[in-house]
Amino acid sequence: MSRTRRAGNQAAARAGNDAAARVGTLALRPLDPFEDAGLVHSWVTHPKSAFWLLQDATLPDIEREYMGIAASEHHDAYVGLHDGEPAFLMERYDPRYIELVGLYEPEPGDVGMHFLVAPTDRPVHGFTRAVITTVMEHLFADPRTQRVVVEPDVTNTAVHRLNETVGFVPEREIDKPEKRALLSFCTREQFEAAVVRHAVAARPTAVSGASS
Repeated sequence: MSRTRRAGNQAAARAGNDAAARVGTLALRPLDPFEDAGLVHSWVTHPKSAFWLLQDATLPDIEREYMGIAASEHHDAYVGLHDGEPAFLMERYDPRYIELVGLYEPEPGDVGMHFLVAPTDRPVHGFTRAVITTVMEHLFADPRTQRVVVEPDVTNTAVHRLNETVGFVPEREIDKPEKRALLSFCTREQFEAAVVRHAVAARPTAVSGASS
């Protein structure tokens, strides 16, 4: 790894850690298809989670879905923790085999991602951005990952804006069996630059002539 790349990684990690620290401690653990099915079912069937397209899923449906993911070589699921408590869901997949087969030309190091923040009536300012930053850090912690691929619904403009804050660039609209999606990419370098930009923008502005 070059000195420039190493410095960029370290700066992005510090900025990401600072962002996460403002909302508490975020972490990821593998999803257990049986132990976590009830919790995940309550999240994905909530009206605020309509873009996950699982509003009518039963508990056995969710158990089967995540048992299938657990058995797959190309798909992984994680429960995200906020100060030790379940608070979000993340899926990582290999787009050569899952979700995007035949819809674009994968490059070496491409990794697909979905994430869902648990619905709540008491949202914490900055939490969703801290979550997606944590998710991206987790994905890029694998040195084989060079680019993250997402395909949100074209009408999910809130997620489009959020994705752009961590470096995603929309490529084009694609037709999937279940939706029309906005294919977007984020390279390692784009993510690192976006995290540093956000950290700089969040710093308090110095007041001319002020002293302490």
